[in-house]
Amino acid sequence: MVDIEGASPSLTPSWEYHVFLSFRGEYTRNNFTDHLYTALCQKGIKTFRVHDELIRGEEISATLCKVIEDSKISIIIFSENYVSSNWCLDELVKILECKKSKKQMVWPVFYKVNPSDVRKHRGSFGDALAKLEGKYKDDIKKVHKCWKALTEAANLSGWPLGV
Repeated sequence: MVDIEGASPSLTPSWEYHVFLSFRGEYTRNNFTDHLYTALCQKGIKTFRVHDELIRGEEISATLCKVIEDSKISIIIFSENYVSSNWCLDELVKILECKKSKKQMVWPVFYKVNPSDVRKHRGSFGDALAKLEGKYKDDIKKVHKCWKALTEAANLSGWPLGV
């Protein structure tokens, strides 16, 4: 919980977690993301990362939405296959909604990908979005939300690593 000295309790945001990590598990879990998670925890930063057993099914769960809402900062780790996960895209859309509605901080990390490819939907990002468009042709609004979220997140100041 973040305590803002001098603020009334009704004006003080209530955060369950300091950081929510959004990442494509099978591609970054055992290297960069694991090291980042460990470093944050060692500094006393309460960090949430989704474990494999929690990611079953197509839709983002209400529980995970609540965790995102209750996090002060979201770190999005864009890797080559981030967009191939519907789950990651749903998280991304929710994170950016909370950025607007709850004034949360969002920090993108571009892990071995070019931020411009994320922003302009090129390479694996464009391929994955094309597949998504085919899958959700009856719900094109969902696809457009994902496109917009990717562009918005890629336009934020972040860290390119290993590009």
